[in-house]
Amino acid sequence: MIKAERALIVKKILDEYYPETPVPLDHKDNFTLLVAVLLSAQCTDERVNKVTPKLFKLADNPKDMSTKSPNQIYKIIKPCGLGPQKSKAIHKLSNILCESFNGEVPEDIKALEKLPGVGHKTASVVISQGFGHPAFPVDTHIHRLAQRWGLTKGKNVKQTERDLKKIFSKDSWNKLHLQIIFWGREFCQAKQCHGITCKICKATYPKRSRPFSHNKP
Repeated sequence: MIKAERALIVKKILDEYYPETPVPLDHKDNFTLLVAVLLSAQCTDERVNKVTPKLFKLADNPKDMSTKSPNQIYKIIKPCGLGPQKSKAIHKLSNILCESFNGEVPEDIKALEKLPGVGHKTASVVISQGFGHPAFPVDTHIHRLAQRWGLTKGKNVKQTERDLKKIFSKDSWNKLHLQIIFWGREFCQAKQCHGITCKICKATYPKRSRPFSHNKP
C-alpha cells in the first residue's frame, strides 16, 4: 500500500467518526484563543478550560491583561504548568499587542510567531481556528500518529507538517488537524494502541504485528 492510499483510508475513517470538529479550547475571540492555546502547552485542554474562565474574568483583552502583573496571572494559571514562563509571556504579548497592533491579534503567522511564548504550532492553531486560514498545526501527538499511519518518516514535527501538507489538500488541513487530535485521544493513545490496535492502524498496516517504534521529535 502506497502513502496516498493510506492517506485516503485515514481521511475516510476520520470523516466518518468526526464530521464536525468543534474547537476544543473555550474562547470568545482571537485573543482568548491565543492565550488558551499558549496555556495548553504541556497541559490538557480540559484543564485549560477550567482555568481560563477565572483568568478571563480578571482580563479578557490585551489592554486589561497588560495592566495585570505576571504574578496575578500566575496565581490563576498555575495548574496549567510552566506557570512562571506562561504568565510572563501572556503579560508581555498583551503589551506588544497594545503597542504594535492596536490591541488586535495579528492575522499573520510570522507576526504571531514573534510574540512571547508563541511558537509555530501555537501560531498555526490561531491562524487556522481563529482566522480560518489553511494551516496544519503539528504537535507531538499528531507527529506520532502520522508515523504510525505511514504518512511521514519525519524526525521532527516540522518535517511531519511538510509531509502532511503534501499529502492532503489544502482545504482539508484545518479539519484534519482536529480530527487527528480527536482520534488520538479516543482510539490511538501513545501507550495503548502502539500502532496495532485502533481501526486506522489496522487499516493502514493490516500485517503489522509488533508495536511500532516512533521517531521522537
